[in-house]
Amino acid sequence: MPTPRAADRPALVTLDVWGVAPRAVPGALARMALDRPLLARAPGARFAKLLGTGDGRTFTVRDADPLRWAVLVAWASERDALAFESSTTVRAWRRLARERLRVEMTPLTSRGRWGGREPFGGEDPRAARSHEGPVASITRARLRPLRAASFWRAVPPVSAELHRVAGLRCALGVGEAPLGYQGTFSLWESTAALRGFAHRRPAHVDVMDRTPAEGWYAEELFARFAVRSVTGTLAGRAP
Repeated sequence: MPTPRAADRPALVTLDVWGVAPRAVPGALARMALDRPLLARAPGARFAKLLGTGDGRTFTVRDADPLRWAVLVAWASERDALAFESSTTVRAWRRLARERLRVEMTPLTSRGRWGGREPFGGEDPRAARSHEGPVASITRARLRPLRAASFWRAVPPVSAELHRVAGLRCALGVGEAPLGYQGTFSLWESTAALRGFAHRRPAHVDVMDRTPAEGWYAEELFARFAVRSVTGTLAGRAP
């Protein structure tokens, strides 16, 4: 019998990043409103978020990229994810978008909450230890308003380190809103590369050490995934 935490783990997590031309931005904004109820009713979608994206260099409005939008879903089964490909949501984005990046993943470890939920299950130490190959990371935080300015000042050195580190295939800032809801998605060649950034780069280590004392987050989540497939392009390049 699976443990309760293992039973809560989704069978598949997908991230679709849709790139649109400037003329399609109004349509993309409309989809962000129209797709919310559709995702809530999608069979097998246990957790779903429509996300704006940015370059993640400051996590302020300056980062926002109106030409790139994302859909993150945790699926009860691979069959549900496959069936969603013929949904109104996907068909509409295909008409709007000039490119699509799709990452399919299975959770390895996750701690914290997103909107009061644990969408990716809990820790799976055995799977995390045994996994070899590419990994993805998702971080998400809801900032305390009175701590936001301090957090934003701490971000640029971490971002500068991230974009220089070996083993990074791509990285995006993601969020449900331009301010106050901060997140990242990053794709890595290996667990070792991800850990090398997280635990050995001075700016990132400094932010990790300061987090408890600064009290930046009202809610936070950190999750790592085994990457099953990466298809399509991001900014015209296959990561």
